[in-house]
Amino acid sequence: MHHRAGWLDPVFEGLSYAGRLGLLWIVLALVLCGLYRRWGVFALTVMAVVLADWTAAALKALVDRPRPPLRYPEPKTLVPLPHDASFPSGHAATSFAAATMLSFAFPKLAPALYVLAAAVAFSRVYVGVHYPLDVLGGAALGVLVAVGLRVLVNRRTQARVPAGG
Repeated sequence: MHHRAGWLDPVFEGLSYAGRLGLLWIVLALVLCGLYRRWGVFALTVMAVVLADWTAAALKALVDRPRPPLRYPEPKTLVPLPHDASFPSGHAATSFAAATMLSFAFPKLAPALYVLAAAVAFSRVYVGVHYPLDVLGGAALGVLVAVGLRVLVNRRTQARVPAGG
């Protein structure tokens, strides 16, 4: 948190708020999928966000790592301190789950999607409510959730295709 540049505070506060519960990603997915008429991708992105959020919440309860301000009271956080544990970051998990799922469908947008996901994840360190390892763990979790969901859907789809067809 000693890395803050005051003029960037509103940017990272905004990213932190926008990433709450994956809402930024659901809106972005709605716009992209609406433009390209890819509603199945929208449904998979929402599922990936929800699964990443639930999995992150379960891991938080299991790991129970205290948030940085509980160990280091200064400097103050820029956003209200969440009441749950720190590891893994739910914002990072939902952001990377959505970025990964959307990148499967829109590969040309992948670099921008991952930059946005990284910015949301970093915002949680910047505003003072996560350690860097929390967001790295959340990012890895999000990618795993999206890849796992994609593999599961592909297997189900392939199982429905008749042999020789």
